[in-house]
Amino acid sequence: MKNRQATQLLFEMSKPGTAEDIFPDCDVPWESLESCLPGELLAAEPPPLPELSEPEVIRHFVNLSQRNMSVDTHFYPLGSCTMKYNPKRNDRAAGLPGFANLHPYEPAAAVQGLLECLHALEGMLAEIAGMDAVTLQPAAGAQGELTALLMAAAYFRDRRERRTKVLIPDAAHGTNPASAAMAGFHAVEVRSDHRGMVDLEDLASKLDSQAAVFMITNPNTLGLFDVNVRRVAEMVHAAGGLVYLDGANMNAVLGIVRPGDCGADMMHFNPHKTFSGPHGGGGPGAGPVAVKSHLADFLPLPRIAARQDGFQLDYDRPKSIGRVRSFYGNIGVLLRAYAYIRTQGAEGLRQVSERAVLNANYLLQRVRHIIPVPHGARCMHEFTASAMKLKATRNISAMDLAKRLLDYGFHAPTVYFPLIVRDALMVEPTETETKETLDAFAEALFRITEEPVELLHEAPHTTPISRPDEVRAARNPILKWTPNADSA
Repeated sequence: MKNRQATQLLFEMSKPGTAEDIFPDCDVPWESLESCLPGELLAAEPPPLPELSEPEVIRHFVNLSQRNMSVDTHFYPLGSCTMKYNPKRNDRAAGLPGFANLHPYEPAAAVQGLLECLHALEGMLAEIAGMDAVTLQPAAGAQGELTALLMAAAYFRDRRERRTKVLIPDAAHGTNPASAAMAGFHAVEVRSDHRGMVDLEDLASKLDSQAAVFMITNPNTLGLFDVNVRRVAEMVHAAGGLVYLDGANMNAVLGIVRPGDCGADMMHFNPHKTFSGPHGGGGPGAGPVAVKSHLADFLPLPRIAARQDGFQLDYDRPKSIGRVRSFYGNIGVLLRAYAYIRTQGAEGLRQVSERAVLNANYLLQRVRHIIPVPHGARCMHEFTASAMKLKATRNISAMDLAKRLLDYGFHAPTVYFPLIVRDALMVEPTETETKETLDAFAEALFRITEEPVELLHEAPHTTPISRPDEVRAARNPILKWTPNADSA
């Protein structure tokens, strides 16, 4: 009997009935099944599996799951990552059999419903962005950045211009300079002024014939809307460059400001943040890119085209940069975004941003006397505070505050970023949290700052792991559990 038959027999034997009932014509007794398998795949002895009851197994995995914090279980004010609640109805929509059971190689004629949803999502994202065309293909925000910069490179090649530099504010996300380097550009830093906005004089001094793209995050990582964004765009365009908007913070301006109206030529969305979806642990994600019409020809292949005979995947785009990932994107996340936008509607999206801004400003006012906020008496969706005062007076660092908050049942804010704020704590409450939750978070901060310093230096005290060497853990991760892994 062939190996494939043996594999099928193993599967069928897991069903009710005996092998003889299932394969009456099988010429190999099921007791001798191992003779049909390649010798190098056979174990010398059975694996050392423990004898456990079903309740023991269930309790083991449930207890493991409860060691993790999640948006479903805790307040998660992780600044710049928009860890807001993900509606379960969107999970159900994305998991409908008509979507979940599709094979990626299905012909377009067999997936018309999916293509219609994705085409509609492209249109909605273009409208929200104030752009003309969208690709849903990139798998994350960082890949969206890279995709846009590859398109910019193709745009300038098509114009027979050689431009080598990408200008990036010092308050930008760390992925911006990495994306620029991967796209073959040289990253040049542009300073922020005393208000936390782009320093126009420094920008002007670095805009020359080699400047290809200026990447701006607006609102920026300080939680501030750069009021000079149109002036910045005019300066970049006058020098022949393009403006790229990092859309990671779109949760603050949905339905209020469209980046395309502010002069941006291209941008990416983080739909797993802005429009809900599972987020964290490295994925899953998506990073749609929206562009103005002069860049549309360079979008990745394939494009979804609406024709009289239905929706088709269009590969006839000679100026395209080609694929940036397999198939057409992270469909599960994109469908969640589609369901979220359709549920909220235009007015609902605006309310999302208004409430996100309200929550952030309420929390800012509650905690600023404990952890001062260097830039701005008000903010957009997030604010960046500084623990410098506590460090100087009580030797309490931003990391101490973050670690001790875990003991109070709150996920820590982002710490030590952006780099232009010393001892930074970036706090983003999002629109999905109640006033009671925000008050409890503020009260926890107040109590922490009054606790003995030694207690804070050794925090957290309630987690399975306290303070690992995070640099070493990132460089040498333990990818396989061993009996001594918990003590490593």
